[in-house]
Amino acid sequence: MKELDLEKENIPKLIKIFAIPCVISMIVAALYNIVDQIFIGWSDAGAFGNAATNIVYPFTVIALAFALLVGDGAAALFNLSLGAKNEKKASKAIGNGLIILIFMAIILTILGLIFNKQILSIFGGNPKEVDCYKYAKDYLIIICYGLPFYMIGQGLNVSIRSDGSPKYAMMATIVGAISNIILDPILIFVFHMQVKGAAIATVIGQVLTFIISIIYLKKAKSFKINKESLKLDKEIVQKIVSLGLVSLITQLAIVIIIAVANNLVTKYGYGTMSSSGNAYGVVTPLAVIGICMKIFGIVVSIVIGVSLGGMPIIGYNMGAGNIKRVKETIKDILLINLLIGFIAFILFECFPTFIINIFGKGNSLEYLEYARYCLKIFLGGIILTCLIKSISILLQSMGASFKSTILALARDVIFFVPAIISIATLTHSVVTMLWSAVIADILAFILGSILLISELKK
Repeated sequence: MKELDLEKENIPKLIKIFAIPCVISMIVAALYNIVDQIFIGWSDAGAFGNAATNIVYPFTVIALAFALLVGDGAAALFNLSLGAKNEKKASKAIGNGLIILIFMAIILTILGLIFNKQILSIFGGNPKEVDCYKYAKDYLIIICYGLPFYMIGQGLNVSIRSDGSPKYAMMATIVGAISNIILDPILIFVFHMQVKGAAIATVIGQVLTFIISIIYLKKAKSFKINKESLKLDKEIVQKIVSLGLVSLITQLAIVIIIAVANNLVTKYGYGTMSSSGNAYGVVTPLAVIGICMKIFGIVVSIVIGVSLGGMPIIGYNMGAGNIKRVKETIKDILLINLLIGFIAFILFECFPTFIINIFGKGNSLEYLEYARYCLKIFLGGIILTCLIKSISILLQSMGASFKSTILALARDVIFFVPAIISIATLTHSVVTMLWSAVIADILAFILGSILLISELKK
């Protein structure tokens, strides 16, 4: 941070410096799950394995949600404190964040191991689907042991980027992801561990990311980890939670979406007929929706990466009172994310079969048909989604945590959940319910535009 002049340096150049490594880090982080999905899809576990990882996926998102609650909140407070020339407070933001991360990670690990059956049930796991349920339980248990490394590594990664070391943060994530990519085929195909192998490979990668992130604490540029910074301060903790709340809600909203969709699929899957005259069933929609959510996650990761790349610039200049540069940064970030959304839309609408075939072999006609519906309808509003996610993070960067939280809740909870439940209940169809995402995107984009404009007028 000390090497960059956030008040005077060319804004597109700063966005490039912070956003590119951040985008790569976010994509690589998303690859942890999507790579597992691809290799499992090509293994003997097939669609049953992919359906199983979709059932467990919401729990890993919960872990990420709490990691980003603390990581993003601490980073935002860190940037605002540096902009206000308060280096002591900046160090306490990172130190307090680390202590909270450790505490949360231990609790979530214990809960996951003790209540694994209840967790699977909440997210659509049905013991009657014997193979799918067994794969899901195996995957969940192993993933739980890696949660402390995953959460602390992800939370610190945000702080490292905000400290002006986005390339180091990127390296920490890439090392873990490459490890996962290398170990996945070895454990799945060579050692025939299938879903268990994918889980073990993921945990090993998370441990490597954690180690590299911890090492950085000794060489930080703008903060110091010592007894004083690690001592919990009520005011600092409250501010971290306040600023990071939108990140928590954004991730938990994904959990709610998947949980609701999975349970609706379980209820109406066997009653929805495909064009071949056969029912879609439960396993096919569960596997397909899981894959679509991972693909969706890749696009959103790019958008979030670009938006987080602007966080140090916006936070610092907000703290310094330079509003003109804040507005210019916001404009540039929104334009970039608009382009990303447009490219994703073209891919989903024009090449759905090609995309879904990446995730497995020997797919049935019903599987491919439902996959096309998911990509073309469920992700049909991706352009608006990209702008909504971006606006939410921009509001967070400006310190408007309440507005940011409202927008995060609006798209995924307030609008989407009632829409998908209503449509599914009225039509008893796992196809028509996919239109709920488009409805939520339109309504949330209107709200987001109003909130951002009102904040910029202040």
